[in-house]
Amino acid sequence: MALDAIDKKLLQLLQEDAKQTNKQLAYQLNLSVTAVYERIKKLERNKIITSYVALVNKNAISKGFMVFCHVKLTQHSGNYITKFETEVKQLPEVLECFHVSGEYDYLLKVIVEDMEHFRIFMINKLTTLEHIGSTQSSFSINEVKNTTAIEL
Repeated sequence: MALDAIDKKLLQLLQEDAKQTNKQLAYQLNLSVTAVYERIKKLERNKIITSYVALVNKNAISKGFMVFCHVKLTQHSGNYITKFETEVKQLPEVLECFHVSGEYDYLLKVIVEDMEHFRIFMINKLTTLEHIGSTQSSFSINEVKNTTAIEL
């Protein structure tokens, strides 16, 4: 689906604040409320907008310890990959998991309360998954940039 300038502006506005009413969006886009509604529905149908979420302050819920964990599998067979991916999806501490190129096979973004909780996560959950050959973890010192908005 080709996006016109209005679609791009609408997506920008929704990425900034998805709780805006269609009336507020219509005013900013100089469109009717119905036109905004129809554009949003079209973007949803075409899977350009995939969901709406609330972003939670990690520190406010005592989950401010972020770790980037590299994982290397023992083998790269399809069965090992499928099993690891299925199991890692079940770990609530893992916010994101990417199959990557390079020395390691996966990069995980893990969020927990503190170092002790990360240790417990590693011992009781991550390293119990089958086919993990090795891991390497890096701890976030400071969050310099964190955005969910995609420039259009």
